[in-house]
Amino acid sequence: MNFMSSYAREWAPNVTRELLAGTVVALALIPEAIAFSIIAGVDPKVGLYASFCIAVVTAFAGGRPAMISAATGAMALAMVTLVKDHGVGYLFAATILTGIIQIIASVIRLGDLMRFVSRSVVTGFVNALAILIFLAQMPQLIGQGTTVYVMTAAGLAIIYVFPFLTKAVPSPLICIAVLTAVSMYLGLGVNKVGDMGALPSELPWIALPQVPLTLETLMIILPYALTLAMIGLLESLMTAAIIDEMTDTTSNKNRECAGQGLANVTAGFFGGMAGCAMIGQSVINVTSGGRGRLSTFWAGAFLLFLIVVLGPYVSQIPMAALVAVMIMVSISTFQWRSLKALMTNPRSSSFVMLGTVAVVVFTHDLAKGVLFGVILSGLFFAHKVTRFFGVASDLDAESGVRTYRVTGQIFFATAEAFHSAFDFREEELKAVVIDLHASHFWDITSISALDRVVLKFRHHDIPVEIVGMNEATASMVERLATYTDESVTLMPLGH
Repeated sequence: MNFMSSYAREWAPNVTRELLAGTVVALALIPEAIAFSIIAGVDPKVGLYASFCIAVVTAFAGGRPAMISAATGAMALAMVTLVKDHGVGYLFAATILTGIIQIIASVIRLGDLMRFVSRSVVTGFVNALAILIFLAQMPQLIGQGTTVYVMTAAGLAIIYVFPFLTKAVPSPLICIAVLTAVSMYLGLGVNKVGDMGALPSELPWIALPQVPLTLETLMIILPYALTLAMIGLLESLMTAAIIDEMTDTTSNKNRECAGQGLANVTAGFFGGMAGCAMIGQSVINVTSGGRGRLSTFWAGAFLLFLIVVLGPYVSQIPMAALVAVMIMVSISTFQWRSLKALMTNPRSSSFVMLGTVAVVVFTHDLAKGVLFGVILSGLFFAHKVTRFFGVASDLDAESGVRTYRVTGQIFFATAEAFHSAFDFREEELKAVVIDLHASHFWDITSISALDRVVLKFRHHDIPVEIVGMNEATASMVERLATYTDESVTLMPLGH
């Protein structure tokens, strides 16, 4: 019974809410999938089939319930050159290879690397994505006439006011339904979903990519597959972390890597492009009440039903309705409290957040922004650690023994300062004691610095005694140091 109740909670804690949330997501996926197909230079059905396959497969295999994965803009941008130079067959082959690489990433537990992404980077990623979502709506809004502005404003009013009347039905779904009915009844000449591209009328079929199975083909698609796999995993794991926080639940990051991989392999065989998690649609799903895997599955399955069976009606949905929904998503996604926190957070954290936002917005590349933020966080952390490093010394005039007391972390950033703290030409010096009780050596650079210190003292015929090493430092010294012979006394902690 416990297993069944846990399974039910994971799949459908509230069936009605799951289905309604998935319906809203399916409607929002259509124009985005078509737009991303256009970006990649392929037929709209390639993005639509991909969104169906990826959403359905990740509903079962993904590590984050309620998260929506489909064709995305970041992935589409990475495949433009491949399609242009080699054709859509190579795109399908690259999509399959992308999935295989992501499955391998799951096996080697690449998802565990998410713990190295700081909170500031995650906040910057979220804010940048909210800005990009908002900017992406502008072509459908600016210069489209007064009617579009009025419809978008009306849509936002419905989205934000309707929940005060009832929360039984997601307000974005009401927005889409009402504005579509008004547009059709009044015959308004505004852009509609059907204006973006023709919707397919047949089901996808499984087939092998039409490419030669040769080493040359592998060499062509491998660089693109590696890029797509990296972008896909990065976006998916970051989105999973965001949905974790929104729902106050946890997810299996390594299972998510495998789920994304399996979904992309499936998409490639069914004539779809590579995809990954979508924060915009995921936020729509969660804010509409989606919490389980059913909403993700229904989003994909209903998407296929919409385009194949209800295509003529779906094509009549005004873009203004979907623009209103996506503006709501951008407003909900942006971490507004982070603006106030800029005044109270450490300056380094604020700089990392703002730097991540700036790189993502100006390059439109989420991977570059997150990589920049991670590197910047690492540099700031290294600098912060060096501030707590120090070497103090005192000389016993009677015995002529100088004791150096080392405090803090010794690693590549502090190794040179550690070495410089010793006076190798001190006159009347009889012996040296290096006290490591309050320090820790982390890497080969720090051990090398210790090596150089000991060997320089030895060169001046000054005996060295090292005391207070913790177990981890002593183990590294034993394996990596070159000075550990009879001329140097080593005394680990406790002696």
